[in-house]
Amino acid sequence: MPVPSPLERILSEYPSVLVGYSGGVDSSLVAVVARQVLGRERSLAAIGVSASLPQEQHDQARDIARQFDLELVEVPTDELSNPQYIANEEDRCYHCKRELWQRMRTVANEHGIEVVVDGTNADDLLEHRPGMGAAREFVIRSPLAEAGYTKSDVRAEAREIGIPIWDAPAAPCLSSRVLYGLEVTSERLNQVEHGEAFLRELGVAGDLRVRHRGAEARIEVSPSEFATLREARDAIAAWFTGLGFSRVTLDLSGYRRGSLLVAGDPELELLVDES
Repeated sequence: MPVPSPLERILSEYPSVLVGYSGGVDSSLVAVVARQVLGRERSLAAIGVSASLPQEQHDQARDIARQFDLELVEVPTDELSNPQYIANEEDRCYHCKRELWQRMRTVANEHGIEVVVDGTNADDLLEHRPGMGAAREFVIRSPLAEAGYTKSDVRAEAREIGIPIWDAPAAPCLSSRVLYGLEVTSERLNQVEHGEAFLRELGVAGDLRVRHRGAEARIEVSPSEFATLREARDAIAAWFTGLGFSRVTLDLSGYRRGSLLVAGDPELELLVDES
């Protein structure tokens, strides 16, 4: 008989569980393993749906739910009605997660589910994540972090059980691309989503961010993708000016997590300047 993984052992102790599910690899692993360990009747995957969720990720979450027979509930959230969220200070994520977990708790109560969990892994605990404060307020457990899973551990177990996005790039909410202090609006989230989708169509692979800096779109990708962007400069100019940007730059430091919190100005390459 196979030895249960640390994640399986933790989840098997829950009487029932609702997984805050985004369609990313972390929460997908938790949702799939919960379904395997507890069955469909005692496990529920719930995804928060708002303007900050990219349509591609929404579709991906649904695909995985169908493939692994997850009981999926879509939960509308309304963080864009919260002035503190819209103001987009460095604690924006707290206000987003507070809205999310409050609604998830309501859904869990409606379904008679006792435990609510997220997809936080051990690596996440080392980063700037104000949303963890909201998770503590609503007593949200983090079985991956409790089991000591790093991101590489998550990917390894997801690959082993056949989750197709085991190696997919991280995909946080669209609001995380908007420069702190610049208001989060549906229009700006739409600009980011369509900008990134276009770059994917050009063939950009791996980690990708279009950082919204008002009139400027700052692109972060792996240095191995720089040539693709340079070759498509004219197409990028037409698309991004059509979205409403007047300036597009390439961050020559490459993609890095949390770059909006990094002090100083990186070296940039100007791709488009219509100002």
